[in-house]
Amino acid sequence: MNTPKVSILIPVYNREKFIKECIESALAQTYRNIEIVIVDNASTDTTWDVINNYTQKDIRIKAFRNNKNIGPVKNWLACLEKATGLYTKILWSDDLIHPLYLEQLVPYLDDSEIGFVFSSVKVFETNPKETNSEIYQQNSTGIYNTNKYIEGALLNIGDFPVSPGCALFRTVDVKKNLLLDIPNKVNSNFPMHAIGNDLLLFLLTAKEYQNFAIVCEPLSYFRSHNGSITTSAPNGKIHLHYDLAKGYFSDIYDLNKNIQKKLNTMFLSHTIKYDSKQWGIYSINDFHPLKKSIGFSYLYIFERIFKRIFTK
Repeated sequence: MNTPKVSILIPVYNREKFIKECIESALAQTYRNIEIVIVDNASTDTTWDVINNYTQKDIRIKAFRNNKNIGPVKNWLACLEKATGLYTKILWSDDLIHPLYLEQLVPYLDDSEIGFVFSSVKVFETNPKETNSEIYQQNSTGIYNTNKYIEGALLNIGDFPVSPGCALFRTVDVKKNLLLDIPNKVNSNFPMHAIGNDLLLFLLTAKEYQNFAIVCEPLSYFRSHNGSITTSAPNGKIHLHYDLAKGYFSDIYDLNKNIQKKLNTMFLSHTIKYDSKQWGIYSINDFHPLKKSIGFSYLYIFERIFKRIFTK
């Protein structure tokens, strides 16, 4: 049986309540050829002490600590620099994975035409065995054309993940496609808020492969708590910044005209729904950093009408 090394990356900052469970879920993998790379982003609580206790127990754990907080995305990349495995699994420090996670996902990447594989996700608060947990369930386990992921992720069709916390990639692809920053027209600081960099990892990788794979069992456990980005971000911030990432992706690649039209329509609706002006976004063009103008279309007629109505 082919058992390539998997690097489990755990970037962490001030997670003294959760980091122990996170590390233990990585150590509990039935797939044994792993390394666990942890980079503490200068935590101010006891996170580093907890990590140090584990480094003395298992030689597969490689722990590092930044002298100062370098921001979330730079810390993700700091983990990646230390990775020596053929495959990379990003495990957020407040999340968990099932013991069979790697055993079930790794075999799919034996196929060179599969760019990534991900499992279904269970959202929990205190215990992943909670019976009332929300589950983002994929339809069926199998191999699919990457165009299905690209269209679904861009247009919010289906429960396609944007967070790599449920996915397994080749390390070479993560190093290439996990971007520190995303070009944009509104001076958004992607290295610091880290909303969109994760989605682009999926999209950019998908463009380089014919297929991706799904394991429909919920083997990834995402913790819901007040300190998470998803829970703590102001209304609209997440949607609009993912839209900025999608706009950048659509500028790089020549998307199907129908998909592009639907994408721009979604951008327009989000500028209205989420009061995009608070994030410096005033028009559809603001979602397209590599283009001066996306050209005249019916969207601009709607945009002008909506502006007149909603700015009175």
